[in-house]
Amino acid sequence: MIKSLTILQHLQWVLMGFTLLFTSNVVAKEDFYTWLENIRYEAKALGMADETTLNFVNRTAYLPNVIKLDRAQPEFISPFLDYFTLRVDDRKIQKGRALLLKHQTLLAQIEAQYGVPKQILIAFWGMETQYGNVQGNIDVLSALATLAYEGRRADFFKAQLLDALLMVDLGYVDAENFKGSWAGAFGNMQFMPTTFMLYAVDGDADGLIDVTSSLPDAFASAAHYLASIGWQARAPVILEVKLPASFDWQSAQLAIRKTPQDWAKLGVQAYPLTSNEESAPTSIDDVVEQVTQAASQSPVSNAQAQIADILSNATATASILLPQGWQGPAFMVFDNFDIIMQWNRSVNYALSVAQLAKLLNQEPVIMGGDFAEGGALSYQQMLDLQNQLNARGFDAGVADGLPGLQTQAAVRAYQLQQQMPADGYPSPSLYQNLLLH
Repeated sequence: MIKSLTILQHLQWVLMGFTLLFTSNVVAKEDFYTWLENIRYEAKALGMADETTLNFVNRTAYLPNVIKLDRAQPEFISPFLDYFTLRVDDRKIQKGRALLLKHQTLLAQIEAQYGVPKQILIAFWGMETQYGNVQGNIDVLSALATLAYEGRRADFFKAQLLDALLMVDLGYVDAENFKGSWAGAFGNMQFMPTTFMLYAVDGDADGLIDVTSSLPDAFASAAHYLASIGWQARAPVILEVKLPASFDWQSAQLAIRKTPQDWAKLGVQAYPLTSNEESAPTSIDDVVEQVTQAASQSPVSNAQAQIADILSNATATASILLPQGWQGPAFMVFDNFDIIMQWNRSVNYALSVAQLAKLLNQEPVIMGGDFAEGGALSYQQMLDLQNQLNARGFDAGVADGLPGLQTQAAVRAYQLQQQMPADGYPSPSLYQNLLLH
């Protein structure tokens, strides 16, 4: 049986590693192979075997294409509807529904144990690896070493690299066959090494943890991770809504939370419960009344019942999210959406997982966004936008080419100055406005 670490033991190991990590980064950057030797000594100081560390140095290569991929992540630079439509098509939905039926016994057991819905697990599986078919063929150690050496997120990827080496050292994986994505994620659910070390479990009770070949291990590990970081069983994730023309656009951000009832008082409306109804949204109170009446006449689906619970809950809080600006679709997002965001910090990705799960559950397609602005800024344009905002006194932080929260806040401040809808969305039209003014 493979040796395993408790979460407490692993956290103690990581703390020692970070002590070494920060003290070693004060010198000027070495060439890549000298840098690998330093990683080897750090790994040895953490107790890893000579065979593991020597093999690591001898077989690890710098991968320039990984840096290019890091600069062009579609999760962050594609318009939401383009991103979603490309990744969630009818074929993926139908296959996901078939896999729900095929693995229903296993998924029901995992849902009962961890409280994570089977549709959410299948949605993650579909988004991450096309239901296990595309797990990645890039050498994980080389990818992580490249990203850690390159420096944009050096501390994060160095910690992942050390955990990946620990996985090899403990026998969880074979270095020669340790393959995954360009960012170092691997297996059916694309775990990062640190996530694996902290949360992976033996779902099929065979004495091994194999998230690449064993679906029980992969599903149980994903559910354990989500439950451990705060997933709330039988709680909502997202609900598509329509906003009134008078809506205060700057209140549409993850940091601003209200109850569904409070949003309703501001004119926020819920879309219909089923795709067979008319497309015009109804008020939140009307939706609750419709579901209540339907329940008294005939059995109501789990999806409908959950929406009724969402809208009648006086304690749950939610944010309004505009992934493609004020003319795009709008979503009310809840605490469980924040948990999906911890898996992947991209709003596009998190919304796609949540919406795919809804579609697997026979819930409606996205109804809003007919007038959403198309197109997206390139990495270089986003860098320029950030530099332009900083130069004009709108603090976008250090320019990195990615539209994070600080960039969104700076965009929102500029929009307010220009008397534009302050949605914080760095659209092509906003960029052009910035260049002209």
